[in-house]
Amino acid sequence: MLVLASSSPRRRELLQSLGLNFEVRVKPVSEDFPSGMEPGAVVEILSERKARAVAEELDDGLVIGSDTVVTYNNKILGKPQNEGQAKEMLRTLQGSSHYVYSGVAVIDAASGKTEVTHQRTRVKMKNMTEDEIESYVSTGEPMDKAGAYAIQGIASIFIEEIEGCYFNVVGMPLERLAYLLKKFNYDILKNITV
Repeated sequence: MLVLASSSPRRRELLQSLGLNFEVRVKPVSEDFPSGMEPGAVVEILSERKARAVAEELDDGLVIGSDTVVTYNNKILGKPQNEGQAKEMLRTLQGSSHYVYSGVAVIDAASGKTEVTHQRTRVKMKNMTEDEIESYVSTGEPMDKAGAYAIQGIASIFIEEIEGCYFNVVGMPLERLAYLLKKFNYDILKNITV
């Protein structure tokens, strides 16, 4: 049994796109982390924390946790708390490159065996006018997204270049997930249900 320890619709859609049978279970966890920590370590810790909270309540199953952050000039940008913050993040990111880090953790609920990794993708956003920023924020799309944008949504019209894994930017590096699942003898190609 596969369990996704995330309420993110994007992550759910990514797993569904692989044709996998899974259930979603979410436990609230602290998303705090020590200041000065490298972004790759941050997403690994948060991914494992999310997966572990769910795995501790199960007798068996492989629990998948994931977390994504956006960084600009080595500063982590989380999810905007309000429209003003979303606009400020977009003003910062537009016209330049930034990095998106996504972690993924897999925990075997029965044995406690844990595997964690992360991926980094460079994204270049085109210059945006103040009117474009205002209009985009008014759609509401940026409000629950790290860095205040969704590459798979309306914000795709602002993405000039991407270097690395696209799915990483959406919210889960699928190649890294497949790699971790194989460590638990779970082959995605042999578990497709649709």
